[in-house]
Amino acid sequence: MKHIISLYESINSTARNNSDCPPVVLPEEIFFTISIIGVLENLMVLLAVIKNKNLQSPMYFFICSLAISDMLGSLYKILENILIMLRNMGYLEPRGSFETTADDVVDSLFILSLLGSICSLSVIAADRYATIFHALQYHRIVTSRRALIVLAVIWACCTGSGITIVTFSHHVPTVIAFTALFPVMLAFILCLYVHMFLLARSHARRTSTLPRANMRGAVTLTVLLGVFIFCWAPFVLHVLLMTFCPADPYCACYMSLFQVNGMLIMCNAVIDPFIYAFRSPELRDAFKKMIFCNRYH
Repeated sequence: MKHIISLYESINSTARNNSDCPPVVLPEEIFFTISIIGVLENLMVLLAVIKNKNLQSPMYFFICSLAISDMLGSLYKILENILIMLRNMGYLEPRGSFETTADDVVDSLFILSLLGSICSLSVIAADRYATIFHALQYHRIVTSRRALIVLAVIWACCTGSGITIVTFSHHVPTVIAFTALFPVMLAFILCLYVHMFLLARSHARRTSTLPRANMRGAVTLTVLLGVFIFCWAPFVLHVLLMTFCPADPYCACYMSLFQVNGMLIMCNAVIDPFIYAFRSPELRDAFKKMIFCNRYH
C-alpha cells in the first residue's frame, strides 16, 4: 500500500536512530518479474476453467476466485511500478491530483487482494466441509448458480470494504480494523478446519473409509491456507508494529524487512497455481493441453 509505504518512510529515519538494523532493499526488477509471472500463472488457471467444461464446477469456481485475488495482488505491484516510472520520467506531477487518485485505485487492488483471498479461502473451506459431511446432498446444496451468487456477493462486499479502507487509511481505527480482519477470518477458517478433521477422524473410525477425493481437497485447502498465512502474516504484523511501536528498536529492526515482506506477498500469487496443478490431476491435464496447444494426450 502506498499509504503504508509513505508512513513507513516518514518514521524510518526516527526508528533507525534506535536500531542497528539497516533497511533491506530489493531491486524493483525482482518485484516486477515475480508480479508478471503471478499474473500469467493465475490467468492460466482462469483460462483452464473457462475452456474446460469438466472444470466448471463450484469447487473450481471458488479456486478461480482465489486466483483472481492473487492476480490482483500481482497487478497492484505492476501498476505501482508503472506509476513510479511515469513520475520519474516527468509525465506525472509528484503528489498531484492524478497521481493521488491513481495511488488510491492501486491501493484498493492491494486491499481487495487480501480481502478476496481471505473470503475465497473461507468459502473453499465451507465447500470442502459440505463435500465431506454432506456428500449425498452436496450437488443439491452447492449448485453452480448458488456458487456464482455467493462469489458475486463476496466480491461486492470486498470491493466496498477495500474502497472504504483506502479512503480512511490515515486513521488508526481503520488500520486496526484492517489488521483485525486477518486473524478473525483465519480463526473462523481454522475452527472450521479443526471441526472438519475431528469429524472426519470420527467418521473414518465408524465407516473405515472416507471419499479419498474429498479428503484430498481438504488437504489441498490446508496447504493453500498454510502458504497464505506464511506469505501475508509478516506484512500484517509489520502494519501493527508500525502503528503501535514505530520508534521501538526491536520493532524498527523487524520493519527493516518491509520489502522482504512485500516480496512474500508477491510469491504467494506464484506458488498457489503450482499447488492447484500438483493437487488436481484435472487442472494439471488442462494446463498441459494449454501449454502444448492441445497436442497433449
